[in-house]
Amino acid sequence: VTILDEMEVEHPAAKIMVEIAKTQEDEVGDGTTTAVALSGALLEEAGDLLDKGIHASIIALGYKEAAEKAQEILNEIAIDVSRDDEETLEHIVQTAMSGKGAEVRGEELSHTCIKAVNQIAEEKDGKLVADIDHIKVEKKTGKSSADSQLIDGIIIDKGRVHPGMPKQVEKAKIALLNTALEVRETETSAEVEITSPDQLKAFLDEEEGMLREIVDHLKDIGANVILCQKGIGDIAQHFLAKENTLAVRRVKKSDMRKLARATGGRVSSNYEDLSADDLGSADLVEERKIAGDEMLFVEGCESPKAVSVLVRGGTEHVVDEVERAVHDGLSVISVALEDGKFVPGGGAPEIEVAKGIRDYAGSVGGREALAINAFADAIEIVPRTLAENAGLDPVDILVELRAAHGEKGGKKKGLNVISGEIEDTAKAGIVEPLRVKTQAVSSAADAAEMILRIDDVIAASELEEETGAGPEM
Repeated sequence: VTILDEMEVEHPAAKIMVEIAKTQEDEVGDGTTTAVALSGALLEEAGDLLDKGIHASIIALGYKEAAEKAQEILNEIAIDVSRDDEETLEHIVQTAMSGKGAEVRGEELSHTCIKAVNQIAEEKDGKLVADIDHIKVEKKTGKSSADSQLIDGIIIDKGRVHPGMPKQVEKAKIALLNTALEVRETETSAEVEITSPDQLKAFLDEEEGMLREIVDHLKDIGANVILCQKGIGDIAQHFLAKENTLAVRRVKKSDMRKLARATGGRVSSNYEDLSADDLGSADLVEERKIAGDEMLFVEGCESPKAVSVLVRGGTEHVVDEVERAVHDGLSVISVALEDGKFVPGGGAPEIEVAKGIRDYAGSVGGREALAINAFADAIEIVPRTLAENAGLDPVDILVELRAAHGEKGGKKKGLNVISGEIEDTAKAGIVEPLRVKTQAVSSAADAAEMILRIDDVIAASELEEETGAGPEM
């Protein structure tokens, strides 16, 4: 998906492939290569069937039925997982991270991902919901990827607005403001006529008094940290610094939402309505210098519903790679917890699906059965590619895998690319969330059907040109 993201693709069918990868990434966060490879294999198989004179509509229908059957089989072989089963969750993350250049630090990063998702997961109507938008991933160069850490709170990529303010506030009471701490200009265009120096002084004193009033109100309700989405004027900065209050301005809207969830505070658009109950709390709010930049750490929040992961790495390239791995790790954990299901990896589910679909094709019969069988051949692209990438003979491996799945209790048998052996991948810790597979199958089948139908339209128009007659209605 990283490469497809960077490519500027003009070909219409290729654009659909890019869309498949993006959908897979957004929905599941892993399995993009599986989805694209499967789409390609389905189209290749369809090409052979078209050459044999089988109509595109029959192929599309066969693919649709095969994809539905594949979903059934995948759901049957799925194994349950709960949020307390840390060992399985760890295996799921490590499987997703392998091949992302971050497996060296897999163990530390997988712990971080699991803790982060468990922290923000909530139960709604008896179902677990883990929205990873509540996890902020902040990346900075310097140190090694092993120094990446989970913060029980939020990191803001900003520093204090005034050097006279404290760098560190313990037992912080945080006011979250969505309004500017400066004298606002009037909504209507108005002029104020001043005729003497006294009037000018009175005007400026009034402005100052208004800001003083705001700062006094914030102090009265107990706020000692002000996080503001808009600007903080120079006079307001001066007053806040005198009151020993830490303030940060121009905090992103998305960060404000996360801060509200993490600290338990409420974002207010009107400081007058702000009361002590609306303030968020944190054990520590501190400005720290990370890789030459000032950053504000709001941490030690009591049961935060939003957290941050600070990703570190020696160079820009390493940090980007680790960030991608962390994103994939967080995504697979969240979908595994939401669905509560996982499947063995190493090509085991694909071989099982192919076997089930071939049996199903026998019961369907006719030309459609050829398309259903073609789907079974296409889905075996996954174990075949795994074998090729591991430097093994793909034909031998496929034969071995099919034989293993033909035996009793062979449903979990897959390829361990490290040992090159066929084994129970669920026991070996090579596991993936169920949704990685179901999403890849459904989006690949949809894309193949769509492209087949486009070709059908093209074929019909070519026929029209040859015969000089329109298609029959």
